[in-house]
Amino acid sequence: MTVDVAQQVTSCGELSVGDGIEAWHNGKLFHRGEVIRTVAATDLFWILDERTGTRRLIDAEVLVIRRVAVPAPAVPASHVPLFQAPSLSG
Repeated sequence: MTVDVAQQVTSCGELSVGDGIEAWHNGKLFHRGEVIRTVAATDLFWILDERTGTRRLIDAEVLVIRRVAVPAPAVPASHVPLFQAPSLSG
């Protein structure tokens, strides 16, 4: 795995709640998810893991952290309202 330097995070102080990350170790993806809490003094942070839906404690000193885009929430296929009120004009 090669990490784009612009995407690599070297400490949890660079992260904010809501950021998307991947955590890698020895070239393997261990965790991917959205940051839900950071503790800059200990360089630890928690994510909500996309795969399991559980909270994971991530150590930025042990893992290679890479910033990624957070998936957008699902949008309904149709934006047409089921009911449209009649217009009161003219």
